[in-house]
Amino acid sequence: MPGSPGVVLELADIQSGLLRPRPTPYAATYIAFRIDDPSAGRELMRRLSGVVASAAHPVSPAGDTWVSVAVTFEGLRVLGVPQPSLDSFAWELRQGMAARAHVLGDTGESSPEHWERPLGTSDIHVVITAVAPDSERLESAVARARKTYDSLSGIEAIWRQDCHALPTEREPFGYRDGISHPAIEGSGISGSNPSEPPLKAGELVLGYPDELDPRPPIPQPDMLGRNGSYVVFRKLHQRVAAFRQYLRAHAKDPAEEELIAAKMMGRWRSGAPLARCPLHDDPELGADRTRNNDFGYAGDPIGYETPPGSHARRSNPRDASVAGVVRLHRFIRRGTAYGPELPEGVLEDDGADRGLMFAFVGTQIGRQFEFVQSEWVNGGAFLGLGDVKDPISGAHDAGSFSIPKRPIPKRLHGLSRFVVTRGGEYCFMPGLRALRWLAEPHTYGSSTPSA
Repeated sequence: MPGSPGVVLELADIQSGLLRPRPTPYAATYIAFRIDDPSAGRELMRRLSGVVASAAHPVSPAGDTWVSVAVTFEGLRVLGVPQPSLDSFAWELRQGMAARAHVLGDTGESSPEHWERPLGTSDIHVVITAVAPDSERLESAVARARKTYDSLSGIEAIWRQDCHALPTEREPFGYRDGISHPAIEGSGISGSNPSEPPLKAGELVLGYPDELDPRPPIPQPDMLGRNGSYVVFRKLHQRVAAFRQYLRAHAKDPAEEELIAAKMMGRWRSGAPLARCPLHDDPELGADRTRNNDFGYAGDPIGYETPPGSHARRSNPRDASVAGVVRLHRFIRRGTAYGPELPEGVLEDDGADRGLMFAFVGTQIGRQFEFVQSEWVNGGAFLGLGDVKDPISGAHDAGSFSIPKRPIPKRLHGLSRFVVTRGGEYCFMPGLRALRWLAEPHTYGSSTPSA
């Protein structure tokens, strides 16, 4: 693959939220805006450019709150981005997530007609993500921001989702989350797996060499596309009670419940990987950031330790020979829980909406996010398993899952959808210069404001 020695990212022009890991614990909120007046939308971009921290500076201009800004394709159009520029964006962004539902497995209960409005509609133009150490400081910052956008006629906040990360770092099914993230060449930010070489910068930030191309195309003009990235937001409802019921029905005791849960995920709920402790949980290992992601699958081709069909192995096959060119499908993944926790041991659904706000960051929506979702999560051909889906997040209709075991594999049947899509958006996260560029009217072919 083409080399790119000496690549250094322009961190001062990259939004902090694109590269920097989030604190633990933290509270977060996603707020979606509709732009009714393009001039007001451009003024919003100007104001936001002053509160978004760059990846070069750990201190946020907004104090204890870190703000990220992303724009949908419809938002770019409403802001007045010229048509030739619009045509230079990724095909998937131009289509939008709702139009890609058939690729993503968003069918049946997860299909766009059932999504939470206004997600998946042309009304969402800008998505702001705010992260703070706790809910009180987050709400204080949102209140200050509200005064800013409320004063702009022609801008309306039309959707909000509050989220949180617990000190335990667990998601609603009870697994430690946010463990695996790649190193990025030239960023100075290390990855969580010391055995994984840094990804080429262009896999995650536009304007740099990627794993295939020393000069990959980016949105035009260069000032608009460079140092930006694509972001995928998805609201995923998790059926925690149904998941617990399934484990209870297929295990003879609580210990086997936890073993099946680990085999389905590829990790114990503590975060300890089966690849390093296949027979029993090791909470100390699970909490150790220097060891809990340092492993591979090459020595376990059949999957006696980690089943090939498990969620973690599907999502990142690492060094497994069945995976092909894994590095072409790597991206930054962030998940933040929403809704109240279902109390431990409760098996009946309480009717509360709970789940995960999922965020993908990368430069290739098609060969990164959509490929993993369609071929690895909702397909099993690359594993030699036919159409068998991910046991945790697959779009199941009476699905199955096999746990390799001597002398006879253990087979689980009757898997239902434990995760239902409630909606989402494909967005572009501009660099800081691009935010200021979007704050001005433009004619195509110029990187400066039009007269």
